[in-house]
Amino acid sequence: MASVNLGSLVQSYSIFNQASRNNSKSFPLPRSFPFNPLKNISSSTPKRRSFTSLPSISSVLTKEDAVMEEDQDPQLPSFDFKSFMIHKGNAVNQALDSAVPLRDPVKIHEAMRYSLLAGGKRVRPVLCLAACDLVGGKESMVMPAACALEMIHTMSLVHDDLPCMDNDDLRRGKPTNHKVYGEDIAVLAGDALLAFSFEHIAVSTVGVTPDRIVRAIGELAKSIGAEGLAAGQVVDITSEGLTNVGLDHLEFIHVHKTAPLLEAAAVLGAILGGGHDEDVEKLRKFARNIGLLFQVVDDILDVTKSSKELGKTAGKDLVADKVTYPKLMGINKSKEFAEKLKSDALELLQGFDPEKSTPLIALANYIAYRQN
Repeated sequence: MASVNLGSLVQSYSIFNQASRNNSKSFPLPRSFPFNPLKNISSSTPKRRSFTSLPSISSVLTKEDAVMEEDQDPQLPSFDFKSFMIHKGNAVNQALDSAVPLRDPVKIHEAMRYSLLAGGKRVRPVLCLAACDLVGGKESMVMPAACALEMIHTMSLVHDDLPCMDNDDLRRGKPTNHKVYGEDIAVLAGDALLAFSFEHIAVSTVGVTPDRIVRAIGELAKSIGAEGLAAGQVVDITSEGLTNVGLDHLEFIHVHKTAPLLEAAAVLGAILGGGHDEDVEKLRKFARNIGLLFQVVDDILDVTKSSKELGKTAGKDLVADKVTYPKLMGINKSKEFAEKLKSDALELLQGFDPEKSTPLIALANYIAYRQN
């Protein structure tokens, strides 16, 4: 990917460009997070299903997803990111299967498991595990939190796909939850996953002091509430069809809608793994950058890939007349911005153990160059 011409990018696309603000439609926004990655840019009843076989994480990783040799630091040992993701992702799948067994009432648990175990890359739980390892923690200390993050992420997808939201029929290459179980059960399945995520951290975390567990639960709650994911979702919904929406408006949506769970993943991993406050904050900023990066790449893929390639409906943002990075910046500038976000994220890993930071470096590269 070409390097960013920082001067021209700032001049044309800085969200703090006064002219851009003056031309944007007035739209009062809630208080944003203190760290702003754009600010410093130089830049019916269904048949009973059997879940005896869990989806393999390898089914969602392709050759293009592997970190290319030239993208790796030559001073670091060779790192097989695809194998790492398969190993960690399958460990998360096993933990999720154990955490949410099929029991009475069967219908709700079946619906929960349908979406929770439908596959996916498990980026958020793997990020949580990697952050824990980076600060010297053990995987067992943070696996319940990693599972909780995936439960909440799955809840958000189930609810996003509902007719009252994005009205989507396909998710991870399968019919969406409400298409299989109905809207009522889909809503309740999402609610149950959300509630159980917090219970799971509270009762299943071992080897961690109570104060750190409480702190982690607080961070997770904030990330999805009225100052986090819910805020971004509301502004996103109310922005459909608006004209002259600026980059500051779009940045607010995604720093709150897409980035919070990735941020929470890194922060929970660091807190529960025993990290110092300085380490927690550096990882918070790292994850916020890759969270916004994830959305920029998602916007690009939505207009450049097919539904078959993505495993979900392509082009739906265009149909819904949603504001996206390609819509405001064009595809090429969006790609440059993605590269800058990746670079800024990697700088924040300096000072950590190089070998232990390798999975996070590879994860940032994966997010930047993923094909679905």
